[in-house]
Amino acid sequence: MRVTLSDRDRRFIACFEDETGATARDCLVYENEDGEDRVVFLVAAGEMGQAVGPDGRRVRAVEEALGRSVELVEDADTPEAFVANVLAPAAVQHVTISEQGDRVAYAEVPDADRGAAIGRDGRNIETARRLARRHYDIDDVQLT
Repeated sequence: MRVTLSDRDRRFIACFEDETGATARDCLVYENEDGEDRVVFLVAAGEMGQAVGPDGRRVRAVEEALGRSVELVEDADTPEAFVANVLAPAAVQHVTISEQGDRVAYAEVPDADRGAAIGRDGRNIETARRLARRHYDIDDVQLT
């Protein structure tokens, strides 16, 4: 699937790559009235350590440069692994993709980790849905 980025998204990705040396494949920008602006970067597989940096210094430098909270998600080769990565730090035990009509990813998450998978005000599951839709044509992500 082809992802279209706005000029702002491209500027954010350029800043991220300049500060970290890691490759960002996509970014989602969230802005709300409460001033809790954040950016989620999709980091190329295998480059998460480089993106975070020693003691988190590189990702903090990106936060300072953008003036926003930054979250990182590692890309993956399969839609199942991708959904599991997006829902981290929740311990996803298994992901199944159903293609009966809509394409739905069912992520099996232990009860103790459901809150982490959903996130405050549903923001983690919403990020999972948006990224899965953009990169794997998955219509929905559901927790089981």
